[in-house]
Amino acid sequence: MSIEKELHTRSESKCELCAATEDLKIVIVAPATEEKIDHCILACSTCINQMEDGATMDANHWRCLNDSMWSNVPAVQVVAWRMLNRLKAEGWPQDLLDMLYLDEDTKKWAESTGEGIDEEDKIRHIDSNGAILSNGDTVTLIKDLDVKGATFTAKRGTAVRNIMLVADNAEHIEGNVSGQRIVILTKFVKKN
Repeated sequence: MSIEKELHTRSESKCELCAATEDLKIVIVAPATEEKIDHCILACSTCINQMEDGATMDANHWRCLNDSMWSNVPAVQVVAWRMLNRLKAEGWPQDLLDMLYLDEDTKKWAESTGEGIDEEDKIRHIDSNGAILSNGDTVTLIKDLDVKGATFTAKRGTAVRNIMLVADNAEHIEGNVSGQRIVILTKFVKKN
């Protein structure tokens, strides 16, 4: 069964956020990058547009989160938590956030994009030149690195694509080098 069919079955062919039935699309919930059933939700174009472009945000549309935040699907819970955090200045979303319970892993996933964390409390991953790194960036190694637990050296000038930030450590990122997932210190990379 395809992921889209599984999502339609799981959601009863409704937007998992607002229950709309028209123009439904798969949304991969960051920081995930692959279409896997556990990392995706089915959402309508209205929800998708407002999630991607804050300028089109209609706070009243998101009152639907009062129902969808209780979903037993972690990806839906994560999106609900993030949207409520974006809207908490409205007042009513803060009440919903106070009621919303996320287990430890789901809460970590929700916070992984920095949503809901005050600017001064956010962990910033900064490269050797002072540029801020983000999930999905491409970086270049600025020196040869001996890879612990492997039999190769990551050479200077190697491009590491689609990096993942280590959420609890500003000095670490993860990336694939020579087919292996390794942890790299941010002081040894520069953003492309």
